[in-house]
Amino acid sequence: MISIKTKKTNKKWAAKLDGLCRSWYKFSRNKLSVFGLIIVLTVIFIALFADKIAPFPEHAGAFVDLGNAGRPPGEGYLFGTDQYGRDILSRIFFSFRGAIIMGIGVLAVAVPVGVFLGLIAGYFQGSLIEPLIMRTVDIFLALPPLVLALAVSAVLRPTLFNSMMAVSFAWWAWYTRLSYGMASSIRNEFYIQSAELIGASRLHILLREILPNCLGPIFTKMTLDMGWVILIGASLSFVGMGEQPPKPALGTMVADGAKYIPHMWWLAVFPALAIMIIVLGFNLLGDGIRDMLSTEEV
Repeated sequence: MISIKTKKTNKKWAAKLDGLCRSWYKFSRNKLSVFGLIIVLTVIFIALFADKIAPFPEHAGAFVDLGNAGRPPGEGYLFGTDQYGRDILSRIFFSFRGAIIMGIGVLAVAVPVGVFLGLIAGYFQGSLIEPLIMRTVDIFLALPPLVLALAVSAVLRPTLFNSMMAVSFAWWAWYTRLSYGMASSIRNEFYIQSAELIGASRLHILLREILPNCLGPIFTKMTLDMGWVILIGASLSFVGMGEQPPKPALGTMVADGAKYIPHMWWLAVFPALAIMIIVLGFNLLGDGIRDMLSTEEV
């Protein structure tokens, strides 16, 4: 009996390993996606260990060194210093933390809410629940996410948490629309009808039968949205509605540096490049994940 169980376990692990190898092969065929993965992993590593690898960790807080203020990029300060003498590179490293927290926090709120509402609307087609949810979604989708996030942020105290909530308020409807379309096409499948006939609860059908078949597109969209959420968070910081000084934020650094262009161009250029690299990395990674989760034969 033990040997039979061991063989079954080994076969199960072998099947999982084979599936992982196939997925990685699909992903790695696109070299740009691998490059995006490297960018994302590098940004996450810097965010986690910024206090260890930043040249001047103390510059991420309330620090002033007027003797080194406005130094151009060069020896000692690779990205130069700002108007208060703080190292730009060190502040960019620490601002990655807020950017990653923004992206994860928004998706952690918007995705469960949006997906669950979409599954409900798709499964209960023809009832009053569907038009109530989907017409509300239409209203939210009619407004640009940045405009809606700015409107919500304007009535809240400017903090990182409140900016996350503002973006989440504008973002959930996209996942509702996505999951609604998939749930609508799945609800009439034979395995759903079989689950209904044997008396499975509606919650079981939603979470155990329909949701697993929607995870691929949802996960792909999450990866692509991560960069855009970070970009909108930086936009809120740019207008003073995000994380507040002296904590570094990419949008705030760009806004402050724009006042000194062109004489101290590095104050705005390097934080803007950091935003571009983060968004590019997550977009390339999302393309690779989409290819990896596709059902086409390789």
